Amino acid sequence: MTEPSLRFVTCADADGGHRMAYWQWGEPDAAHVVLCVHGLTRQGRDFDVLARALLERAKGHIRVVCPDIVGRGRSDWLRDPKGYQLPTYAADVLALVAQLQADAPIVSLDYVGTSMGGLIGMAIAGSPQLPLASPVRRLVLNDVGPSISQTAGGRIGAYVGKSGGDPGLGAAADAMWLLSSSFGAHTREQWLDLSRHMLVPAAQRSEDRSTKREPGDARPEGGPFVLHYDPAIGVPIRALTPQLAAQSESVMWGLYDAITARTLLLRGAQSDLLTPETAQAMTRRGPGARLVEFEDVGHAPTLVAPAQHGVVVDFLLD
Repeated sequence: MTEPSLRFVTCADADGGHRMAYWQWGEPDAAHVVLCVHGLTRQGRDFDVLARALLERAKGHIRVVCPDIVGRGRSDWLRDPKGYQLPTYAADVLALVAQLQADAPIVSLDYVGTSMGGLIGMAIAGSPQLPLASPVRRLVLNDVGPSISQTAGGRIGAYVGKSGGDPGLGAAADAMWLLSSSFGAHTREQWLDLSRHMLVPAAQRSEDRSTKREPGDARPEGGPFVLHYDPAIGVPIRALTPQLAAQSESVMWGLYDAITARTLLLRGAQSDLLTPETAQAMTRRGPGARLVEFEDVGHAPTLVAPAQHGVVVDFLLD
């Protein structure tokens, strides 16, 4: 079975820099690059199924690149948790694109972003002055928009960074399912595949914020396990006041309205994060996104089911 290669890019910060991990699929010199960026508490291996589907359709002539945003997966943790915000994430993705361009020229750049990854995509695609090797050609926003409902914001702030250890992979996957059942129906095998990259043996996770580190093997076999992200990613979320949230929403609408890339908007029909009203507004404003909704799914579609990743593959490659 096709597997990605694990690579790293060095990114700047006020504390001397950090490394961001990324998973690269396909031909390393392919001119068509698809960036796939995950949600708040997830990591780049969430896109394994989509990446394989893209490779199959493109007959391998494509680079699919799935970063572990800083603080997640195999990437470093930040010394200062206040850095876990959109400006840092967008700057890191720009550094990644620059490295990909140095590896081999990019002719077509597409972007798929789930939840937080979609916000990063809006920041990049909606800022034409940024030094991108190639402008974003096609943009997929998976269950996210400029406005995030207060209900979802409160739900996310209540659980991020507060998970304890679990005795084994199966039990850990079951615990995560209690928080992620809104993803919609998955077989046990599908959920274990999504879960194994989210976990690390507890003995390998250091809470020492003074040292950057790689948080361990992305495919753990023993236990007990803890979630594979820095608990401090929730610090800026819990510090968000209603006033700051309103200011952020205004900024995000401005970025969205500036997007010129052809845009596909995916929504779980039961999503509590992307409301029907916001989704409809996104079809009328900015790039005039094409909206596709998936029944019996909340926040957010995992793009594992053929009906879900097939829509993305068709949009990017047809």
